[in-house]
Amino acid sequence: MSMRDYDFMLTEDQRELRDLVSEFAQKEVKPVCREAEKTAAVPEELVKKAQEMGLHLVTLPEEYGGLGLDCMSYAVVREELARGDSGFASRVFGFGFEPLKLAGTEEQKRWAADVMVQGGVIAFGLTESTGSDAGAMKTTARKVGGDYVINGGKTFITNGDCADIITIFAVTDKDKGVKGGITAFLLPRDTPGFSVGAHEDKLGIRCVHTNSLFFEEMVLPGKYRLGEEGQGYKIAMNILDNSRPCTAASAVGVAQAALDEAVAYAKERVVFGKAIWKHEGIGFLLADMEMRTQAARQMVWGACKCADAGIVNKKLVCAAKCTAGDAAMYVAQNAVQVLGGNGYSREYPVEKLFRDAKIYQIFEGTNQIQRMIISGQLCR
Repeated sequence: MSMRDYDFMLTEDQRELRDLVSEFAQKEVKPVCREAEKTAAVPEELVKKAQEMGLHLVTLPEEYGGLGLDCMSYAVVREELARGDSGFASRVFGFGFEPLKLAGTEEQKRWAADVMVQGGVIAFGLTESTGSDAGAMKTTARKVGGDYVINGGKTFITNGDCADIITIFAVTDKDKGVKGGITAFLLPRDTPGFSVGAHEDKLGIRCVHTNSLFFEEMVLPGKYRLGEEGQGYKIAMNILDNSRPCTAASAVGVAQAALDEAVAYAKERVVFGKAIWKHEGIGFLLADMEMRTQAARQMVWGACKCADAGIVNKKLVCAAKCTAGDAAMYVAQNAVQVLGGNGYSREYPVEKLFRDAKIYQIFEGTNQIQRMIISGQLCR
């Protein structure tokens, strides 16, 4: 089974877009990125082709020049591109227009939209050395006249080296804590006092770069403040609530890719006189991998349907992200097992998928954080 088993749940436009992206991902993205990731290279020529297809504009509303896809349609597209290579998908989509939708002024929206239409990337700069404890951030912003002077830094920022705009967060009033002491800003990459660190040498998703960011007496005019002063933490959490379903869709793409490889191998590999899928130990394992993948996809689609209906359901969003991340790791790990020694070899693609899968249990809130939120929602 694959996403196509659920065609009856998709519109004709969604199916056509899925097929278009799937062909691009399987014929071009997958083989190119399999080689590029060995040196942690971003295949920029493929990025340009994805942009020519309009994929970088999926979250941008039509009135600003984008495709204006709803959450469900974006999840379908993101899963298919991630099935080709999930790091590449993160490079193409960036963090999208979500921060502007939630808190941007009309002037900010049009400025950011113009950047995106021209091929620019918007990144999300929340994480610091404090990890998941975003409220303990050390970056500060002090107001001087109509400007803000920012000092500090961010870590593990996806697309940090190529983003034209980065949504960042800084403490403006330490005494108020997360309830009113953190403010959000839009950072243009050419701002004096801003610098980017070296690329992280990552385990997986190596076709997108991840960097540290540094702010040294960086002056940002007040027009780049996103939302009201002191609303930054709330904005950050709302952004994550809206982004997690489609991040989870990438995890489903990794799971589906690993399952595809395992099934193809199990049908061809003959041991003890028959294809290995006919041995119960392998056949049942493939069945479990299929069930995990399908369950994760439905969780993601449910969260997307809620978002498209204007329903805020933090519990469902976190459950979708957690379920999909765990499914990706489970399926990729067992794909390696199905292939045995070949699965451990770089000659076969499943070891890469295994490495790519792990990040989906970590970023945008670890799966332990997701479980904390879910239990809190259950018991409040």
